[in-house]
Amino acid sequence: MNEHLNPKTMHQPGGVYSHTVHVPANSEWLVIAGQIGINAKGRLANGIRKQSEQVFRNILAALRAHRMRKEDLVKTNVYLTDSRFIDDYRAARSAILGDECAPASTLVIVDGLASPDMLVEVEAWAARSPS
Repeated sequence: MNEHLNPKTMHQPGGVYSHTVHVPANSEWLVIAGQIGINAKGRLANGIRKQSEQVFRNILAALRAHRMRKEDLVKTNVYLTDSRFIDDYRAARSAILGDECAPASTLVIVDGLASPDMLVEVEAWAARSPS
C-alpha cells in the first residue's frame, strides 16, 4: 500500500495533498496524460468548477480502466489559467475525489493551455502496490 506522509519536521500542507508518498517496490505504475474538462462526447464543460469536476471524472475513468482506485494516486500536477480559480478547483476536486485522497501535488498558474477555452489541466501518476 502506498504510504502518504507529512513529516512533522515540515509545514502542514496548504490543501488536500501529501508532502510525500512512498511507493513500495514492485508496484505497478500508471501515468495519466494531462486531463482537461472534456467529456467522452467531446464536449468542454462550462466554467472552472465544471471543467475541474470533469477532469477528475476523466482521471477516475483512466484509473478504473487499469483496475486502479483513487487511493492509488501518487502525484498530480495541476495547471490553472487564473489564480482566482483555486477555490473552485479545490471544491471540485473535493466533490469528486473526496478529502481522504491526498496524493502529492503541485499547482501552477499558467498563461494558457492548448485552447483559450480550457481553464484547467491535471496530469497524474498512480501506483498499485503488489498484493
